[in-house]
Amino acid sequence: MWLLRETSSGKMAFASEGRATSCLPHRELPGRPPRDGNGRLPYRASVGKGGRRTGYGVYVYPNSFFRYEGEWRGGKKHGRGKLLFKDGSYYEGDFVDGEITGEGCRHWALTGNTYTGQFVLGEPQGHGIMKYQAGGHYEGELFRGLREGHGCLVDADGQVYWGSFHDNKRHGQGQMVFRNGDKYNGNWVRDQRQGHGMLRLADGSTYEGQWHSGVFSGQGSMAHCSGVIYRGIWINGHPMAQATRIAILGPEVMDTAQGSSLVLTVQLQQDNGEVATSEDGRELEISAGVRYVQLPAYSEVSFFRVDDGLGQTPIQTPFGFQCISYPLSSPASEGPEPRAALESASTDSLLPDGDPGGPPALRQGGEQLSSSERNPKIITEHPS
Repeated sequence: MWLLRETSSGKMAFASEGRATSCLPHRELPGRPPRDGNGRLPYRASVGKGGRRTGYGVYVYPNSFFRYEGEWRGGKKHGRGKLLFKDGSYYEGDFVDGEITGEGCRHWALTGNTYTGQFVLGEPQGHGIMKYQAGGHYEGELFRGLREGHGCLVDADGQVYWGSFHDNKRHGQGQMVFRNGDKYNGNWVRDQRQGHGMLRLADGSTYEGQWHSGVFSGQGSMAHCSGVIYRGIWINGHPMAQATRIAILGPEVMDTAQGSSLVLTVQLQQDNGEVATSEDGRELEISAGVRYVQLPAYSEVSFFRVDDGLGQTPIQTPFGFQCISYPLSSPASEGPEPRAALESASTDSLLPDGDPGGPPALRQGGEQLSSSERNPKIITEHPS
């Protein structure tokens, strides 16, 4: 084909040149003359009045870094064309009065990124798709080459964000699905979860409330998959008034008769002994037992007898004696509750420690239980 070069005198000269390849699906540019059987252009680029380039032609700039092949009008690049850079970058698409404006494809050799969509004065602007060499892509609105407005971003790890962007960052209302299955829907400020939002974790736990710099901060509510619920103030991803222990109010050992009911008062307390009123949903397991007494062989006391045929092993208590498991019946089911090993009345956190953006450590509030409910441990001693 023929190249149009600008000489030192400012006049045009023609020279033979090979044709560059295109990244877009091939189509003949409008007004481009047909090729002969050898693939050569059977014409030379035309020059209009006053030496202005018109029609189709190839122009190599004096510094040789740029090379243009395409349509001209009035001495300016106008219509469809391709601008190549010496480093391997290129633009192919629409030109208007010498400027890259309209629909086109831009490839950056340095980063390996490729953008296809709308351009204004050489910048990606409007709607388009940016494919990143490192993986992932963005589809949506851009302004002066940056993500701006509404769009969808998929990163190299497959995490997906739909929502608003500002200055190339997630900003405004948006939702995101993380690679571990967590889902967030709420406010963003410069790529950080901030403001009001809801997080649904992959394990079924949920948090709804205030965020700051990507962590729970301010008023919020966490419903953990274990059933524990915390409503209150959060600081740097952790509850401000979390419970650290479960306390059973009243005597440690209670005397009762078979078939009689009993009432226990249970509190969730903080380290300072105050009731943790911001939590609920904890489930306690009640275990009862009868004190195991080994009578002398000569004793005539026979008010209570353990049937050795049951094969029960006495349970060691923290009070210096053993007991035999005593079934508790529930008025709802009128059947015995499942037996459980004797445990301390204190408890550790039910929620695991973790990432400040993930489920934080929790504990919980005060409530009253009856024998039909599940959860403190008691020892029942039969009167002698």
